[in-house]
Amino acid sequence: MPRPMTITEKILAAHAGLDEVEPGQLITCKLDIVLANDVTAPIAIREFRRTGATKVWDKDRVVLVPDHYAPNKDIKSAEQAKVMRDFAREQSISHYYEIGCMGVEHALLPEQGVVVPGDVIIGADSHTCTYGALGAFSTGVGSTDAAAGMAIGEAWFKVPASIKFVVNGEFGPWVSGKDLILHIIGLIGVDGALYQAMEFTGSTFDRMGMDDRMTVCNMAIEAGAKSGIIAVDDITRTYLTGRAERPWVEYHSDPEAHYPRVIEIDAGVLKPTVSFPHLPSNTRLAEDSRDVTIDQVVIGSCTNGRLEDLRIAAEVLKGRKAHDHVRLIVIPATQEIYRAAMAEGLFDIFLDANAAISTPTCGPCLGGHMGILAAGERAVATTNRNFVGRMGDPTSEVYLSSPAVAAASAVAGHIALPDDL
Repeated sequence: MPRPMTITEKILAAHAGLDEVEPGQLITCKLDIVLANDVTAPIAIREFRRTGATKVWDKDRVVLVPDHYAPNKDIKSAEQAKVMRDFAREQSISHYYEIGCMGVEHALLPEQGVVVPGDVIIGADSHTCTYGALGAFSTGVGSTDAAAGMAIGEAWFKVPASIKFVVNGEFGPWVSGKDLILHIIGLIGVDGALYQAMEFTGSTFDRMGMDDRMTVCNMAIEAGAKSGIIAVDDITRTYLTGRAERPWVEYHSDPEAHYPRVIEIDAGVLKPTVSFPHLPSNTRLAEDSRDVTIDQVVIGSCTNGRLEDLRIAAEVLKGRKAHDHVRLIVIPATQEIYRAAMAEGLFDIFLDANAAISTPTCGPCLGGHMGILAAGERAVATTNRNFVGRMGDPTSEVYLSSPAVAAASAVAGHIALPDDL
């Protein structure tokens, strides 16, 4: 009989053709999806050609998404995108998403049903761990590993140990999945889950929607994790119905599976949380951060640019305007989200609040475009990183928050809670 295994170990064992695996074991796995974007794909394509490969292993399993500097902000970014576009056409890549039908990759792939439960997915982007919300093993890799994946459809891994996070109880007012993951990162640190899988379970997740689940898994990398994962349940299956383009396999951890650490969290005691510069782990309660004045608010990204995020922001902003000293930027994460938000009237609320609404892009999150900070400026953002110079000048500051806190802060001109308004 195979040893009791976690969900992560079961997925990796199946893709390695093994009955069982254990943490620390080196394995080679068959891949389901290989992903790259306009920053990483050109490097991967160059390395792909250096191997002597002429055809990708599967034109339907390689995904290319120009999202970081799209729409192209300058000649260099246009050339980067052109490398991707030419390669996609040459290789007849079926999952190439150009402007007008694209989105921020980690919102786009689940939305389009490209990734499904039980997959092993590598992406040349660190936040590829987002897809663990669907019960897949999904992790970021370097461009050279992505190149190898494109060529042969395989990758090697060291099997990660798993930390189990058992979260029970109901969120209080204005508390969301973003506040939960910021709390966890503040609790264990940016290397607290180094090369481990973060497995999330408990009654809180039994009620949590897919948008919040993706937010939680998206930021697993900010604790140093190899991946984040949530087992498939009825909420997942409902989300996938009519959306998934392939059949899927569900895996669940054995009750006797071994976890080096089990961390229990009472969701009922959590409060809206903010990460101060310059680490996601530098967390404080939003209620204790009202003295931080700001210049800009960004609501969007692969972390919090989904429809539910925009609905929450609109709920806070309705009937209000951004502070005279605050630039408010709203970026729906995909074209479908853009259309749905517009149809629901959310755009009217944002425009009435004097917000700028962007086409889908990663843009300001990585300091690319659509909201760069000048020296000494401060921004509240629903993004995932606040390292030095992340959104612009090295002396600027980024404060990470949920959409609710970001929207309230835009109105107040300083870090604020919706109930402050």
